[in-house]
Amino acid sequence: MAKIPQDLRYTKDHEWIRMEGATGVMGITDYAQHAMGDIVYVELPDEGREVRAGEDFIVVESVKGANDVFSPVSGTVAGVNGDLDGAPELLNEDPYTNWLVRLEVADPGELDSLLDAGAYAKLVEELEAESE
Repeated sequence: MAKIPQDLRYTKDHEWIRMEGATGVMGITDYAQHAMGDIVYVELPDEGREVRAGEDFIVVESVKGANDVFSPVSGTVAGVNGDLDGAPELLNEDPYTNWLVRLEVADPGELDSLLDAGAYAKLVEELEAESE
């Protein structure tokens, strides 16, 4: 079973976001990094880029192929995790400590459309049951 922290919001595409004031810190879930396999490269967006909820704006490459990462909410990229530049495998070690970007969230109301930990756990359970 994948690790699913209770204090985060999740997308059906396996991204997470944690609010810190008006800024959202986001990344990929434990389920996502397991499904991708060994991560070998991360292409992060430029700071200042505006994104819409559901827009793909990050690419995570693994030994299995390239994977688009989608923004959970609309906003502006306020910062990127430079630690991943030389060490993308950090996402495999702990995808919750090793976030991807910080977003200045344009509409906090969009968070209400995301899954809470319980709903995301149910989604992961269903996906794991299908793959057995």
